[in-house]
Amino acid sequence: MSTSKNWFDQGGQDYARFRPEYPAELASFLASTVQKHHQALDVGCGNGQLTQLLAAHFDTVVGIDPSADQIANSPAHERIRYQCAPAEKLPLADNSVNLITAAQAAHWFHLPSFYQEVRRIAKPNSVLALISYGVLNLEPELDQRFQHFYWNEIGPYWPAERKLVDDGYATLDFPFEEIAAPALEIRVQWNLAEFLGYLFTWSAVRHAKEAGSEDLILQFATDIAIAWGDENRQRSIVWPINMRIGKL
Repeated sequence: MSTSKNWFDQGGQDYARFRPEYPAELASFLASTVQKHHQALDVGCGNGQLTQLLAAHFDTVVGIDPSADQIANSPAHERIRYQCAPAEKLPLADNSVNLITAAQAAHWFHLPSFYQEVRRIAKPNSVLALISYGVLNLEPELDQRFQHFYWNEIGPYWPAERKLVDDGYATLDFPFEEIAAPALEIRVQWNLAEFLGYLFTWSAVRHAKEAGSEDLILQFATDIAIAWGDENRQRSIVWPINMRIGKL
């Protein structure tokens, strides 16, 4: 497969196309943690992947993200309202939300300000869920090359906040009474183009390119393409889902 395509130009449209989707079981579990289902808020919603799933369980879901481009690429839904806003200034009324989620986003927040806002908008007996998915695993004949790339080659280009994701949010400050979460995972079947499309939405890849290390990325793409074989072959890719869930 040729690696000459400009994979690096990843805006909201490509983010929506290539990012893996959460399983429906995640939204079902989150809904089960609260007694009432009037309104949910998905903070840092991106293009609405989790937001869409929550709409099956709540009368109203609000998805907010600071990126207008991400919001513009979020599918419309009769129960969902999207707004462009930061996590530290939530555009909701006091005492108005049953469930607050942040999926693959909380490591970017100023947590003290976010938590103050969460407490303000939360109804009694509401729940906050911070969700992340960890480092993916490929099929055995591909995984060793990928893990070397992730930890040793692209690793230095990740922002410091990424370590919170790598740690499964275990080291993230979370001053709430915690609820145990089940073991869940994201599992997809992707061809080579879909895998590389996802890879090149990473902030670390953009940073490597800006630092003049595009050759590092293209070499990995070449190596993984050779190991992949037929570029149309569907390969199994798995991400573990990590959660910190607390009562408010």
